[in-house]
Amino acid sequence: MQVSEQGAASGPAAGQVGAFLERRQEQIAQRWADATLFRSVFTVSRDEAVEAAKIVVDALAAVAASGRLEDISAPGFGTVREQLARMAASRTRRGATPAQVADEIADLREPAISLLRGDFPDPTDAHSQECLLALTMLMGTLRLVVMETTLSNGEALIDRQRQQLLEVATPVIKLWDGIVAVPLIGTLDSARSQVVMESLLDAIVAERARYAILDITGVPTVDSLVAQHLMKTVAAARLMGAECIVSGIRPAIAQTIVHLGIDLGAVLTRTTLADALAHALSRQGIQVSPRTSVGTSL
Repeated sequence: MQVSEQGAASGPAAGQVGAFLERRQEQIAQRWADATLFRSVFTVSRDEAVEAAKIVVDALAAVAASGRLEDISAPGFGTVREQLARMAASRTRRGATPAQVADEIADLREPAISLLRGDFPDPTDAHSQECLLALTMLMGTLRLVVMETTLSNGEALIDRQRQQLLEVATPVIKLWDGIVAVPLIGTLDSARSQVVMESLLDAIVAERARYAILDITGVPTVDSLVAQHLMKTVAAARLMGAECIVSGIRPAIAQTIVHLGIDLGAVLTRTTLADALAHALSRQGIQVSPRTSVGTSL
């Protein structure tokens, strides 16, 4: 007799698997504690590994009782995500790949299957096969849940690292009392422009700056999108009470701006960062004079 997966998921086999997991919780947890996943994470105390395994078994029993063996969004899997996600993260920090973690989750299936077979006088009859299939499906879904959680955590980590890199790549420098500058290097896209704006506005408030310099010497090209980002940053700085100066306007960039018809008439520009700083200092009544040589000619 061939049993369909859908029939196993919707029939009484799922409920019986849930009861089996509750009844055999201790034995399953003891066997799982010796599996690579738990043994590698809980290296100090085996009792901790057993307790962690019990939490997972209880969660799987709840999923089986609900009959949602193939539903990764089943409520019972919430606990599994929390427990096994921490364990998977620990394994990946020690160099294990997501594929290795998934294989270690798959290794948990056989100890549970072995115990379930022992509960049936004849493991080959139809009902026994239905229960074994239901448990196999449940363990397969568990593997998917852990893989999904591991990948999601990996993506979240990459996003956090990307954000940190953006912040590091856009430092705000205090040049003088009341004067801050942001040296921009590389492409200025929407995500980075937002970081630039937030960092600059925070610095204006923290330093009580009256002048903010955006130096685009390291920006390879200026198109309409980059110009739009610059204009928004300038406008935001003005709202905070600071005058914004854009420096680093090279001949090639000036020609591009004119060719594209971009109007920067409302933005104060200077060729170099030094020129922008000199302008900001002069506006504060500070005059910069060339340094004279000290010495006496004979």
